[in-house]
Order: sequence, then C-alpha cells, then structure tokens
Amino acid sequence: MKYDMNRRTLITGTGHYVPPKVVTNQDLEKLMDTSDEWIRQRSGIVSRHHAEAGIGASDLGCEAARRAVDDAKVDLNSIDFIVAATLSPDYYFPGIGVLVAAKLGLGTIGALDVRNQCSGFIYALAVADQFIRTGTYKRILLVAAELQSSNLDYSDEGRDMAVLFGDGAGALILEPN
Repeated sequence: MKYDMNRRTLITGTGHYVPPKVVTNQDLEKLMDTSDEWIRQRSGIVSRHHAEAGIGASDLGCEAARRAVDDAKVDLNSIDFIVAATLSPDYYFPGIGVLVAAKLGLGTIGALDVRNQCSGFIYALAVADQFIRTGTYKRILLVAAELQSSNLDYSDEGRDMAVLFGDGAGALILEPN
C-alpha cells in the first residue's frame, strides 16, 4: 500500500467482555475490614467482575475480540496484525498478543504486546494507528485485557487496592478510511 498523508484510522468494531462472576462490596466485607460505605465513598464502586481460576487475560481478550469482529462485520481471518495491551499477561513470555492469535485460530500473523499499566490501551492505540496510517497493515485487532483479581491482597493490608480492581477486556477493529 502506498503511503498516503490523508489516511486516517477508523474504529470499525468494538467489543468488551467481563467474566460472569460478580464480587460485591458486601462480598469483600467478609474478607477484610472494609464496608460498602467506605468503598463507595472513596471510589463509587459497587461491584466488580473476577475471573475463575485457570482463566487468563488472553481468554478475556479473545471474548472481547470475537465481539469486536462481529460488530465490525468482518471475517476474523482478514485481520493482519494484533496489538495487545496488558499489565497482567498469562505468562511473562510469550505475551498475550500471540496467545490471542493462536486461540482465535489466526495462525502466524504478527502480534505485539504493550505493557504500560493503566495507559497501555492508549499506547497500543497509538501504535496501531501508526501501522494503519503508514499502510503497513489494513486491519488490526487491538485487545486490552486485565486480570487483576488473582494478584490482589484480600487481607486488611491490601484493602486499598483490592476493592478497586476487577477483570475484563476490550477490543477494537481498526482500519484505514
């Protein structure tokens, strides 16, 4: 594809996924010295979703990806590249990008991971945008997934963080205009 200075990136599909297990503030009251009122006052959070044991960030990302592909009304096999963002990969190596590709049956397409904590999705979007704008790829799957619940301290000492985080994923299909 020839470089075109007017080429822009369009979001043509979106998807999200949260695991079915809901953890309420009342559930956390049973684990640590906290209360629904204390959590709501500081964060506004009433509940969060937690993945079951054995589920990885790549599994959450695959569910969100399927929904984004359906929303974009494109063939899954038309994806050229994957950019994945997570701070909580299934393994230190390989990253979730290649795991998502494998689980979706996408063979050996390229994938890369961005591990920038809370800003990971924004950095991943910037990377994907540059690939689209330069004509390197025509259709990119961007997946952002976090599985924080298994890494939190549910004791009184960890309550400041444990009440904030849950698990989930979002995905975009990106294409040139």
